[in-house]
Amino acid sequence: MAEYYLSTIWRIKAPRQEVWDVLYHPDGWPDWWKNVLQVAELVKGDELGIGALHRYTWKGALPYRITFDIHIVNIIPLQLLEGHASGEVEGRGQWLLVDDGTYTLARYIWHVRTNTLWMNWLAPLAAPLFRWNHRRVMYEGAKGLAHKLGTSVEIG
Repeated sequence: MAEYYLSTIWRIKAPRQEVWDVLYHPDGWPDWWKNVLQVAELVKGDELGIGALHRYTWKGALPYRITFDIHIVNIIPLQLLEGHASGEVEGRGQWLLVDDGTYTLARYIWHVRTNTLWMNWLAPLAAPLFRWNHRRVMYEGAKGLAHKLGTSVEIG
């Protein structure tokens, strides 16, 4: 298995509540994030959303799709969304939100291993391309979120 630790920071000129309201509802992501082809709720979580299970299908800049499930394991409203991935990738994803004056910093940490034979086979040569693809997907997500919120975003 190839392993990836990826981190992205979006600096969004919007209140944290507005950013949270969008990120907290993944079923709406395909409406604003062009790389998210589909999100299906498989299991409903508790009243906060912990225990929920969603299946995501993504398409990046490279010519492949990837599908995986995210099981929500931790939520701290307005601060943290954490899930465990399984399927074509497995590992952990976290959204961390903090205020920075008139901006919200949304940091996404994606620590996963690939489970598909072709990705593992190509990883020694293609790992830089896979990382680049992830950065492109995150760039498009930032642009889409900024458009949805009617504001600007900086990506780090």
